[in-house]
Parts: sequence; structure tokens; C-alpha cells
Amino acid sequence: QVQLVESGGGLVQAGGSLRLSCAASGRTFSSYAMGWFRQAPGKEREFVAAISWSGGSTYYADSVKGRFTISRDNTKNTVYLQMNSLKPEDTAVYYCAAGHTTAQAMGVISPPALDAWGQGTLVTVSS
Repeated sequence: QVQLVESGGGLVQAGGSLRLSCAASGRTFSSYAMGWFRQAPGKEREFVAAISWSGGSTYYADSVKGRFTISRDNTKNTVYLQMNSLKPEDTAVYYCAAGHTTAQAMGVISPPALDAWGQGTLVTVSS
């Protein structure tokens, strides 16, 4: 089973950018679809973005479409989330997850049946 470790969170002003990384251990990373989820204080966890095992297909929540970009590098066992034009409502703990599923399924099936989760990284956007 793959193990996931997120990094790259921090404090940023509204309108700024951050790039999150999720490093995976194990030799089967390239077989997993990967996703990013987030949970704001007092709210339920929500889907943000997902990418297929090959990187050829992506899927985004409407709230981040056009601002966030998910990508992956299978040679580095890493998935990224580039976040631009950040808003205070993007403040949350961001988690990456892995599953033998499709990018779209990660976004539409709730709760998602995934194989592994990271510990999360905090993103705080100040106004």
C-alpha cells in the first residue's frame, strides 16, 4: 500500500499562490489515481481535484476550477496542487489521497473509497 506525505502549506495573502506536494512511497504509485481534498474548520471534508494514474485526465471542484491545477510526476512519485488566486475561503487542511479509481469518480462519489490518505498540510489565506 502506498504511503503519502504532504508538504507546501503555509500562510499566504489573498490573491497569492502556493504549490502543495504529496510524496508517495512504494513502487505502485503510477497505478493510482491521486486526489486532493480539504477540510475547513467546522466543515466537512470536500473534494478539490483529482488526476488519473497516467496524468491524462483531471477533474476539479467548481470552486477551484480555473485557479488550481493538479499534476503528477510518476518518475518522482509525487503529485502537485498549484493554487493561484487564493481566497480566504480556501483556508483548510489539504489532504492528498490515492485510489484505484478514476479522477472523476474521486470527485463525484461521496464518501470516496480510497486506499490511502496523507496526514494533511494547513493552508491559511489571509484577507
